[in-house]
Amino acid sequence: MSKAGQNTEEQASGLVLVDKDQGMTSHDVVGRIRRLAGTRKVGHAGTLDPMATGVLVIGVNKATRLLTYIVGHDKTYTATIRLGQNTVTDDAEGEIISERIAAAVSDEDIEREVAKLRGEIEQVPSQVSAIKVDGKRSYARVRAGEQVELKSRPVTISRFDIHEIRRENGGKILDVDVTVSCSSGTYIRALARDLGEALDVGGHLTALRRTEVGPYKIELTRTLEKLAEEFAMLPIEKAAAALFPNRTVSVDEAIELSFGRTIPASHLDMDIEPGQTVAAFAPNGVLVALLEDKGDKARTALVFTAK
Repeated sequence: MSKAGQNTEEQASGLVLVDKDQGMTSHDVVGRIRRLAGTRKVGHAGTLDPMATGVLVIGVNKATRLLTYIVGHDKTYTATIRLGQNTVTDDAEGEIISERIAAAVSDEDIEREVAKLRGEIEQVPSQVSAIKVDGKRSYARVRAGEQVELKSRPVTISRFDIHEIRRENGGKILDVDVTVSCSSGTYIRALARDLGEALDVGGHLTALRRTEVGPYKIELTRTLEKLAEEFAMLPIEKAAAALFPNRTVSVDEAIELSFGRTIPASHLDMDIEPGQTVAAFAPNGVLVALLEDKGDKARTALVFTAK
């Protein structure tokens, strides 16, 4: 990681991989990073609820342009689902609105219903979410006392593993520790809700920690407290190299790309999927552009080097 905040001709660009504390909003974290980095050009790659902890990817300066690509990547979480209670928010921050004794629910019952939530499923997001309904956030409508009906959306649950099942309060409540890997747009709160409803006892989320966003894992993160002591970023070159297939271009090709011109298509020499974005690096390792193939030519999706 490179030290930021040094006096260079160009402000440093990169990703700050934050281990977010519980109780902070993603916007709070962006504000702190703006102060630490000394720049207003800061954004995040996907909101993490205040209750949740873990990986929050923050882009600084030119690296904010990578955030659109990061948002769509799969994510992994560890979580605790409480069976036997429903809340208005589907997590521990909301008021309990119903309770049903879960003592009759067996471990086998839980595994059977979890298995049904693996793979490609249709999920109705939590009502208390940032999804807009007729121009207004769903959570704002719910807090105003409105009834909100959200449409289901396709999501993919590639992993839903049960680690431990604990029986609390004389067995009336079950706490289930899980790991979930899922596509972008999945609500873990909604998985907790749906598992509880499938078991006819209700359910909500009591703990959530994001451990992976695409190629960026919790081991690479730092808390805001640590970043305040020593601010550091993952340089934009390393960030892009982890995110996309890498292509080294010649000096002449790098110049062409800096002007937004085309060069020979990446798929001619690389084993890539059709339409896959490629990171182009100059011979000296500098990130030049992101490329997308159109026929036999590679066109620039984003240019990072100056003309």
